[in-house]
Amino acid sequence: MATNFRLSTPFKFLTLLLIILQCTTTTIVVVAQAPAPAPTGPTNITKILEKAGQFTTLIRLMKVTQLGDQINTQLNNSNQGMTVFAPTDNAFSSLKAGTLNSLSDQEKVSLLQFHVVPTYLTNAQLQTVSNPLRTQAGDTASNKFPLNVTTSGNQVNVSTGVVDTTVSNSIYTDGTLAVYQVDKVLLPMSLFGPSAPAPAPEPLKKKKSGADDVAPTTDAGSDNADASGAGSDLHGLYIGVVAFITMLYL
Repeated sequence: MATNFRLSTPFKFLTLLLIILQCTTTTIVVVAQAPAPAPTGPTNITKILEKAGQFTTLIRLMKVTQLGDQINTQLNNSNQGMTVFAPTDNAFSSLKAGTLNSLSDQEKVSLLQFHVVPTYLTNAQLQTVSNPLRTQAGDTASNKFPLNVTTSGNQVNVSTGVVDTTVSNSIYTDGTLAVYQVDKVLLPMSLFGPSAPAPAPEPLKKKKSGADDVAPTTDAGSDNADASGAGSDLHGLYIGVVAFITMLYL
């Protein structure tokens, strides 16, 4: 029995060692086979909006005008950041019926470009930005495409001169692209502002008073006077001739 005990102890030790080595090897293999994190794909504004939900109309307009592709190209091929104000489907539904259909293709492009700022703005930067913000629509003149951002506490307000709304949510931010939800479509002055008043008609020219008014009368009077004078001269000549003939016969 003693001999059997001495033989079984090394065997147990070796068995335990093999089990430990097997477990260690299995763990190493499992770790080595774990997949690496997938690389971040190119930025895609429409996919970001699709994931967020409630932006179906905006996505459709971005595809029709190809603005979505332009944004993706700029973000993925340059260091230029970008900020997008994204109106919800309810925001578009709140527009007057036929508003979008009344716009030409170029006007639809300008409308969407008015929602895109060609710089990356964090929520904190929105509270200190200088107005008016320059959007991709261009001219910031008061009757063109002015976009003003103000704050009240932590609330960020956006005004176009036609509508006022607030930034209700931060949808996406990655240090290059920031997408903020707004609950109204940002309508620019150039497309939706009041029409310019029609030019006033030119005043009628008044007739000059005074000497100019009586000038025609004076000319007529002169003509009459000349005619009268001529008649008197002829009459005098006639009398003279008659008198001369009478003298001859006497």
